[in-house]
Order: sequence, then structure tokens, then C-alpha cells
Amino acid sequence: MIRLSDLTLPLDHTPEALDAAIADRLGVAPERILRSQMVRRGNDARKRGAIKLVYVFDIELDDEAEVLARLDGDSHVRPAPDTAYRPPVMAPEGWAGDKDGTRPVVIGAGPCGLLAALILAEMGLKPIIIERGTAVRERTKDTWALWRKHKLSPESNVQFGEGGAGTFSDGKLYSRIKDPRHLSRKVLTEFVKAGAPDDILYEAHPHIGTFRLVTMVISMRETIEALSGEYRFQTRVSDFDIKDGALVGLHLVSTKDGAESYLPARHCVLAPGHSSRDTFEVLHQRGVFMEAKPFAIGVRIEHPQSWVDKARYGACAGHPVLGAAAYAISHQASNGRAVYSFCMCPGGRVVAATSEEGRVVTNGMSQYSRAEFNANSGLVVTVDPGKDYPADPLAGIEFQRKWESLAFAAGGGDYCAPGQKVGDFLAGRASSGDFGAVKPSYQPGVKLTDLSACLPDYVLDAIREALPVFGRQIPMYDHPDVIMTGVETRTSSPLRITRGKDFQSLNTRGLYPAGEGAGYAGGILSAAVDGIKVAEALAVEVLK
Repeated sequence: MIRLSDLTLPLDHTPEALDAAIADRLGVAPERILRSQMVRRGNDARKRGAIKLVYVFDIELDDEAEVLARLDGDSHVRPAPDTAYRPPVMAPEGWAGDKDGTRPVVIGAGPCGLLAALILAEMGLKPIIIERGTAVRERTKDTWALWRKHKLSPESNVQFGEGGAGTFSDGKLYSRIKDPRHLSRKVLTEFVKAGAPDDILYEAHPHIGTFRLVTMVISMRETIEALSGEYRFQTRVSDFDIKDGALVGLHLVSTKDGAESYLPARHCVLAPGHSSRDTFEVLHQRGVFMEAKPFAIGVRIEHPQSWVDKARYGACAGHPVLGAAAYAISHQASNGRAVYSFCMCPGGRVVAATSEEGRVVTNGMSQYSRAEFNANSGLVVTVDPGKDYPADPLAGIEFQRKWESLAFAAGGGDYCAPGQKVGDFLAGRASSGDFGAVKPSYQPGVKLTDLSACLPDYVLDAIREALPVFGRQIPMYDHPDVIMTGVETRTSSPLRITRGKDFQSLNTRGLYPAGEGAGYAGGILSAAVDGIKVAEALAVEVLK
């Protein structure tokens, strides 16, 4: 097939116009096109009065060699890449474990662990998946208990449980990672098999949304179990048995009844997520090599979605093909800090995302429809080990906890979040009274106050400088009634469990750090791709 890229048409073009544009661009009669498949659809909104759709297609022709030769100098006409996934190894029929009879273990059932388990199962390696939280249906009930009843379940919440933190998010499925093997295509294809909408295979900025993620995760679990994978929910790894620099087993404890057990394990994908702080502490105690890494903290900022749509799309706002508008903005502040939007959720809500009692953490979430009234985004500022807190690997966790605890107190001590209107924030005064033109969406609720009580001064200063800048880029962004809710601290893992080229820990054989928690991904897609890579490396080691 031939890949045709950068095919541009008006927003309201007809299907016939698209077919004609493909034929015209390739210089062929329409009947020579045997089949066409949309690979990507994005939009060019730089001119709000003339928004265009930009396509990539894979096209089958009766004589592809002739077209490729004739258009040899055109960088937008090339042979289509082979995106099929091929596992590097396969276990022999009836494989029951490595030479010591142990099966590979996957710690964590988030996007990274889920894809690692699926790939291991497809290669016949019968993985055991350890997840400290509950299965996703029960987890959803526990999460709503915090949002509606101020009741936190420390082992089953936005951070912990089947599906990982990405389950209660916008479900974004795009990434800037280098992907020469097209592993992201494997991820998206598996998601569609599991019930995700087909458009994630071609939209430039695909997303799923929380409700669809829930059903998709269940379907993928059923596939893994059908391939002899085994799930153990409500089971936390309490310790790692390491002898002579190699993993030999895992100490487990039930998060339901406290029962303890031991699981021999010589090959383990470590994909615990960025909030598994007790796991990081145990690994550090056992001497597993890790290092501090930068991350970012700040607030969630909310605007009416209609404001963002109008700023982005002008008179075309609300067009069904365009959907709810998103944005990505950044500013280098004069104090040396980068300020940027993070995990922007069109048509969504701000959610309570803590996993520890006595702390408040915010995050964003959208459904597939992105139909709720507000848009929200993290508005965060970079922080660095050695500059803002000690360079010890665990110091970033204590740094996060400090501001989360202060946010809990500022919000009233009942998991309500502290909030402040932008006009008051810029003026340096606390907010009080009624909300204005922007109503916050965070549940259990928002208490108007002064965010300076729960963020460092250099973060506050950088955000104050950035808001008017962003207001010039996106009209109404710095409107006085816009609501900021604190605090956003879990943007990424504050540490990296460093691994070598073989994907194993630098000093612990058999331990394969992976995904966002280990410091190797940022978001659903990149974490899932990392899960595939690590699973492949583990399988090659087991079967060599």
C-alpha cells in the first residue's frame, strides 16, 4: 500500500470530495484505487475562519510501483509502513514455568502492567498479575464514595486498582515517544478489540473516556485469563526477596484481610504506578537502585468549555467533527521555572485523586463525549531535586506529601479542595463569598481560600506571571472568575528506578522497572508501549 500524508480539505467537505482529492493527489483515475484506509485525521485551526482537516491515508492501487516512481520526489507519498505486531519469542506448547518452575509476575494492572501481561500471555508465558486495588467495577464504587461521601479507601481509589490512574482521566491516547516499531498501533488495536471506539485508530488526538475505559479493561482482563494469565486483586507486595543481586520471590499481603503469603518469582515486571509510595520505600530499603527525577506541581484551572471552543475555533465552535476544543500552552517564567498546561481535559471535571488519608490531590477526567460544562487542565510548574528538595530518591515523595497535607487543611479537612478565583490570586488576596461566572466541578467540593497556603512561593510567582501571558493567547483564560483548585502534585513519578539496556534493574536481576511509576512513561499510551517492550525483554530472558 501507499501512504499519502498531508492531504488537506475544508472542514465541511463531502465524502466524494475526499475520494476525489486522493485520486487527484496521486494523479490516478478513481477506479484505480482498490481500497483506502484512514490512518490519521487532524485539523489545522491556525485560521479560525477557515479551519481545515488534514488526513493521512493508506491506499491500495492497481499499480503502486508506477505511482511511487512517478512521485518519487514527493515526501508525502511513500510506501506504507508495516505496522503488524510480531512477538520476538513464543513459549513451547504446554510451558508451565522457567527452569525453577516460576511464572513471570506483573506488579500493577495499570496501562503498563495490562499490556505487559497481555503480551506475556500471548507469548504463552502465563503471567501472574498482582494488583493491590480492587477489580475495576468495585474500584469505581470506592472512588465515587470519596467524591460523594468524603470517604477514602486507601487501597482502592483514583490511583490504585485495575486500570491504574488512567482509568479516571480523559483517556488520552497520544504521545510524543519515538515508536519505530509502531507498538502504539498494537496498543490501539488491542483497545479497539476490547471495546474502545474505532476512531482512536485514526484521530490525531484520540481519547476514550472513563466509562469506556472501564468496560475495555474488563474485556482485556478476560482475554488475559483466557490465555492462562492469573489475576490476584487486593494483594499488595509488602517486600522483595533479593539474594545475591537477583529477585527470587515476593512477600504478599492481602489488602482485604491482612493475610500474608509468599510467591516465588525470578522475573517480575514492576509497574506500580507513580503513587505507590510504600513500594518505592521498600525497594529503597532493599537497595534497588533508584534516583530522584524532576516533576511538576501546581493547580487545576477550569474554564467554561464554550470559552475554549470559541477561542480555538471561532465561528466553527461546536462543529461535530471538531468536538470540544483542547489547548496546550507553556511559558518560561522570569524565575527560571517552566509553567505549562498538563493533562488538559475538554468537557470534563476536576476529581479528587488522593491515595493517602489526610491529603488532597486533584486530577482531571472526561467521558468519551466530553460533554460536561467545563474544561480543565493542570497548570503546573517544574520542580527539581537538589534545588527544591534534597536529591535523595524518596525526598520528592515527602515534598509532595507536604503540599498535599497543607491542601487538605486549607480545604477544611474533609477532602474538599482549596480553591481561588484568578482575579483574587493575581491580586494576592484570599477568595471568599460566591463563585462567579465559573463554577468548580471538583467533588466532594471546593472551599474558597488562598492557595498560597498550600504551594511554594516560586510556584505561585511563576503562575502569576504566566496567567496574563496565557490570557493573551487564549481570550478569557485569565478572567477574574476562573477557578483554580489545589493541589496538582502527581504529574509524574518523583523518582526513576533505573534500568539497563536489557530493561532490568541496574543492580537487581529479574526485576524489570516499567511505566510511569518507574519513571519511564507519561500517560496511557507511552506506559502501554513501555509495557510491551519490557514484556518482550523478560520473555526473551526466560526462554533463552
